[in-house]
Amino acid sequence: MNKLSSAPIQSSRRNVIRCLYTIALIAAALAFAVTIAGISYQTFEAKADARRFHQEGKSVDVGGYKLNINCTGQGSPTVILESGLEVPAIGWRFVQPDVSKFTRVCSYDRAGYAWSDSGPFPRTHAQIVQELHTLLRNARETPPYILVGHSFGTTNVRICNGLYPNEVVGMVLAEGGPDDLKFPASILKLSLDNLKERQRNRTFALIRFTLGISRYLVRKKIENPASSHGAQEWWYDSIQPKFVAATTTEVENIFNEDGANDLKRAGTLGDKPLIVLIAGKGMWGLPLVSQDWVDLRKMWVDGQMRLAQQLTSRGKWLIVSDSAHMIPYERPDAIVSAVREIYASVSLQ
Repeated sequence: MNKLSSAPIQSSRRNVIRCLYTIALIAAALAFAVTIAGISYQTFEAKADARRFHQEGKSVDVGGYKLNINCTGQGSPTVILESGLEVPAIGWRFVQPDVSKFTRVCSYDRAGYAWSDSGPFPRTHAQIVQELHTLLRNARETPPYILVGHSFGTTNVRICNGLYPNEVVGMVLAEGGPDDLKFPASILKLSLDNLKERQRNRTFALIRFTLGISRYLVRKKIENPASSHGAQEWWYDSIQPKFVAATTTEVENIFNEDGANDLKRAGTLGDKPLIVLIAGKGMWGLPLVSQDWVDLRKMWVDGQMRLAQQLTSRGKWLIVSDSAHMIPYERPDAIVSAVREIYASVSLQ
């Protein structure tokens, strides 16, 4: 091929390369502009959220990182409130004020939640309990304690009693589930699929948060004037990367045998008073859409009834007929009443 015939081909190649280079520059510029816009949006909205939501409690060092604890009221024993999965301390907002009328009561944010720093991973029950005990000591809250656990938190308070039995005088367990619960295959698959989705979300949580994507997706829920302040704040907390990471590893812990073994080692409460509160509506508030869900519901309720009798010689159970799983939200008075009963029984000793 002579130079004259190859010239048009070389010219065409140069044109294609210049075109691709121009497209790449435009794409890079757009990506840069979108990134800057996302970061600016997140920064602006974060300042607005900071004005809207304020810390309730104080930050206390527990060994190189700080946890938020909110204690109100006066008296003894002190009531310690341990939240369920994905529920920060504000989840006790309808319970704590009434308990504080007759004794001291503390709620707190687990590591990675709301106003607390991230903590060491994995977020095992044993790690959580050790942090709680250190938090109470460093905050200068003194035993004896009445421990109140909801859902995921019931395992934590039982392990806490096993490790520090001389500091605990009574307990309330709300919707914690039995130790021997066996998930039907179909529901177990759904649970594991949910865990995989959480793990994927955790991988990209920081990117989505930094670019304002997470904030944009829940903006209507954070800013909805029809929602309670607590509900808005929960959505604000839920998009934080530290929260996504902490709650994901807590779910992983549910399927880990270490937690079950820690619970076995915790043993019983002996003769300490215990009240078990069982939701009367659905299964975690979900409709019983199949026989598997009906069977699981029966195991859930029956198991909690047995637990009330197996853990202590002074146990009782109550079904909160008009509440689903979130008893602290739907029937906070049932929690308060149970705490008051335990308080009265140990105060007479």
